[in-house]
Amino acid sequence: MAQVHVGYAAMSEQFHPTELVDLCAYAEAAGFNGVMAADHFQPWVPAQGHAPYIWNVLTAAGERTTGDIGPGVICPSFKTHPAMVAQASATLAAMYPGRHWLGLGSGEALNEHIVGGYWPEAPERLARMWEAIAIINKLFSGKDVKHKGEYFTLEKTRLWTLDEKPPIYVATAGPITAKRAGKEVDGIITPGATTDKVAGLLGKFADGAKEADKDPDAMPKILQLHLSWAPTHEEALANAMTEWPNGGMKFPKGDIRSPFELQEMAKMVRPEDFEGRMLISEDPDAHRAEIQKFLDEGIDTVYLHNVGRNQREWIDVFGRDVLPQLHG
Repeated sequence: MAQVHVGYAAMSEQFHPTELVDLCAYAEAAGFNGVMAADHFQPWVPAQGHAPYIWNVLTAAGERTTGDIGPGVICPSFKTHPAMVAQASATLAAMYPGRHWLGLGSGEALNEHIVGGYWPEAPERLARMWEAIAIINKLFSGKDVKHKGEYFTLEKTRLWTLDEKPPIYVATAGPITAKRAGKEVDGIITPGATTDKVAGLLGKFADGAKEADKDPDAMPKILQLHLSWAPTHEEALANAMTEWPNGGMKFPKGDIRSPFELQEMAKMVRPEDFEGRMLISEDPDAHRAEIQKFLDEGIDTVYLHNVGRNQREWIDVFGRDVLPQLHG
């Protein structure tokens, strides 16, 4: 049985960046391998408290760790032009060879609307993401390139610091995007969902890869899994309700613009709303079994996020009792 790749999902929404980088190093010392951190301009709810610039955090994490590092995810479309995403990614790859990957998504109003302008429906957001990926791939070629598309313009230029092309992974919970990701990028990132849904996404991803004459078995299939562990069930539940109520919201959140709006919606979240969406348990073995279910469906890389502030205690327990027992 092969040991799987389990990384640390560093929640930039919940911790000061200095503390967050310390936690990345602590997690690696405990057996986690790799860091995923999302690009947020605002936290989900005000109680989370932070939203540092993710490229700074990843750079500092790169200095303190030896595993992979990547944004899980960044939107290359609204507040950040795809050329700037390509430059930032290429720089990180040059600084930490063989370690950096670029995770991309279609964006959420919470983070992207802050520069103003029209916030489009989901189909246009996806179209913008795919055009942005085309620009990033052009720049990753190392050649002089230009682009004139429906949403973006790039005057003739190149990336002047480009030692290697970082792999591109697309985050999606939808089958159509999963299939296109198999065709056009290097891997897929899926959120925590039912195992049946994850299996369906991976199937569509494999279909797209095969249509492009690629081997889906050789392509990264990544899961970001939110969970709540604490020494008692009562503490684990309180952490979920206080720190991560968005995990219990059974509706799309891509159009919500303010943490304060989500704070009001969080008042409607009940403990039972987390069922089937996020495991809340004091039992490490229950969490091990939950993670293993996804590995059995074909996921090969997992980044774990414990939603409470009890990060070091959780890292110690999972590093000792959970990670060594997982297998591919």
